[in-house]
Amino acid sequence: MNRVNVASSNLVSVGYDSLANLLEIEFKGGSLYVYSGVPSYIHSNLMDARSHGEYFASHIKNKYPTRRVM
Repeated sequence: MNRVNVASSNLVSVGYDSLANLLEIEFKGGSLYVYSGVPSYIHSNLMDARSHGEYFASHIKNKYPTRRVM
């Protein structure tokens, strides 16, 4: 999955697979997580958010099944 770099104090990059509804987020500490069952509008809103980190914390973190990849 290709990721796009974002300007954030916590997130490095974000990727999305619309066929599988998988959201992939790389964090500043080097960890990489995949979130399952994420609707496309959540990804779009994350990418359009004024603060990617705040949107992530409010709308994604602890709301979708999560798997740490790295």
